[in-house]
Amino acid sequence: MTQIILIRHGETLWNQQRRMQGHSDSPLSETGVRQAQQLAQRLKQTTFNALYSSDSGRAHHTARSVAEVTGHDIVLEPRLRERHFGVFEGLTGSEIEASFPADYARFKSRDQAFVIPGGESALQFRARVFSCLHEIASRHARELAVVITHGLVLDAVYRAALGIPPELPRIHELVNAGINRLRYDSGAWHVEVWADGSHLDASALTSA
Repeated sequence: MTQIILIRHGETLWNQQRRMQGHSDSPLSETGVRQAQQLAQRLKQTTFNALYSSDSGRAHHTARSVAEVTGHDIVLEPRLRERHFGVFEGLTGSEIEASFPADYARFKSRDQAFVIPGGESALQFRARVFSCLHEIASRHARELAVVITHGLVLDAVYRAALGIPPELPRIHELVNAGINRLRYDSGAWHVEVWADGSHLDASALTSA
């Protein structure tokens, strides 16, 4: 059995503008920086064994804020990146629909096998993410690891734990810099705490 605290990076400028990020990057907003600092103070009170992060700038920035307070080394892991949105990256939904109407329609239909031009399918995304998370869980058996990553990674794990099909619309929250505590036991994921933003002040509670 392994416990993992799974965390979405702090809010970015593109989050505020509702732009697709994926493997492209946007700096943390002022709110995002504050979220990362408040997260760090929360994790300072938690004893954990390892700190992993996506190598995307927004996740790494969030992880550095934590490491500066807790003293952990950061293990950067490219497989923890957000889904690669290819030609959609950097654009808003309306801009994508105007420029790539057919591709956007397939994307919005939640077709799991659809490979976004220049990017990856939802199936490919989940395969790489879970290969990484399973390795982390095996490496830290009977320990607690903190993993700082992206919204759709959280979404994939939550759905796996609760048996929610990926084709269904999301109704669960993906709080920026929130605490999501999971247990990996005998090959299965279990949610213990989800979307805990109690360490964030009211103006820093975002889930864009």
